[in-house]
Amino acid sequence: MRLLQELDIFVRTADNGSLSATARALDLTPAATSAALKRLEGELGVQLFVRSTRTMRLTREGEQYLAQCRPALEVLQQASRDLLTGNQAFQGVVRLSAPSDFGRNLLLPWLDAFQDRHPLVEFRLQLTDRMANIYSDPVDVAFRYGEPPDSNLVAVPVATGIHRVLCASPGYLASHDMPQTPYDLSAHRCLCYMFGDDVHDRWRFAREDGETLTVRVKPANVSNDGDAVRRWALAGKGIAYKAWFDVADDLAAGRLRALCTAWTAEASPLYMVVAGRSQLTPLLRGLRDFVAERVERLVARY
Repeated sequence: MRLLQELDIFVRTADNGSLSATARALDLTPAATSAALKRLEGELGVQLFVRSTRTMRLTREGEQYLAQCRPALEVLQQASRDLLTGNQAFQGVVRLSAPSDFGRNLLLPWLDAFQDRHPLVEFRLQLTDRMANIYSDPVDVAFRYGEPPDSNLVAVPVATGIHRVLCASPGYLASHDMPQTPYDLSAHRCLCYMFGDDVHDRWRFAREDGETLTVRVKPANVSNDGDAVRRWALAGKGIAYKAWFDVADDLAAGRLRALCTAWTAEASPLYMVVAGRSQLTPLLRGLRDFVAERVERLVARY
């Protein structure tokens, strides 16, 4: 099991370029993580990282090893989880609901990967930005941003510490002044999400010095589909206020730019919601863990 931990430390450090971040994620000391990497390098007889005072980058040998190590580690970790849960073969139908952006662009390929591991699992997926009624709708589980207003529901955290992002395309910014603070949004076209009859036009921010701010924007375009709002932003139609997951790839690729970064937008944690604890079957727990692992990789990548 020591080798499995060393491989996990290696892959995590390669993803985030930081020993300290890996140590925090695994609840280890930086010294312990560093020692584990040195043991692995000693066992392999090669140097995997080039180290500096602030960053770590893979050597050529490290890149080659990572390409083969990552899939092997996933198989070993899944085998360990299967033994612990006694569910070597998950099976059954899972009826789930997810927001349009997250569901279409992230969750859908993750479900495909989960199904590749567990081919006896079938999914019935609803993509909707409306919060499914777990009690009456044909849904077993819903992935949602933020805790549900119904306190009787059970919300299992999948990703915390995630916030919304104020963003726009380079094309839009080329023809409009860059907003320096959220106060400047009054002079811009804003792309808003609509829930039912309510337009989400109050955008909230906070600063490190403790100052908080709620800005009521004037909507230019409005949709009840979060993916439509994102597509408008990509097309240069205005500024959007999106959950980070929904635009992470766009930001990394430069298709969108984050704005007013001295301010932090409101929190947007991701939860898996079920009707009660008894609904958390081993299959749903396994799915939650699988999605949480994919989320962790996405966060580490950026």
